Amino acid sequence: MNPMTNIKNVLKLSERELSGNSKSSWHDQYKDSAWIFIGGLPYDLTEGDVICVFSQYGEIVNINLVRDKATGKSRGFSFICYEDQRSTILAVDNLNGIKILGRTIRVDHCEQYKAPNAEMSKLDEVTAAIRTEGCAPAPVPQNENIVIKKEKEKKKHRKEKKSKKKKKKKSRSSDSSMSD
Repeated sequence: MNPMTNIKNVLKLSERELSGNSKSSWHDQYKDSAWIFIGGLPYDLTEGDVICVFSQYGEIVNINLVRDKATGKSRGFSFICYEDQRSTILAVDNLNGIKILGRTIRVDHCEQYKAPNAEMSKLDEVTAAIRTEGCAPAPVPQNENIVIKKEKEKKKHRKEKKSKKKKKKKSRSSDSSMSD
């Protein structure tokens, strides 16, 4: 089926759901998958670019920007896995049919997608780095959280001391002006 037809069909399904004519959401059949398909991407986008656009609807835990094996260039489509399945609904409803760098993209659910287990030696550098390091920010260890909280408390305490000193100086200056 033509990609533009797919985009229009998904938009029609969403409109029908918003009008209240259906008892259940068409998204319900995809409730067991947190993966989405993105087609029609500009070829010069990287994994980071796709993550920037799609992370506005949830935390992305995996991305597979499909690349040509010989050249390593993007083939114009990608698969993304969100941490929370509800994010897929938001992404499909809000990003399907938008234009990125002049190209209309198609965003749809994936029911049975499994990430490839390719050997790291066959992958390009960017994809290999994302697969090994992940694309989410590294979690802050618990000890660092405690240190950060203590530093904030110290700063707050210093500010309180400074404001008390300023108040004392003001009251002293006003007392000395009254006695004159």
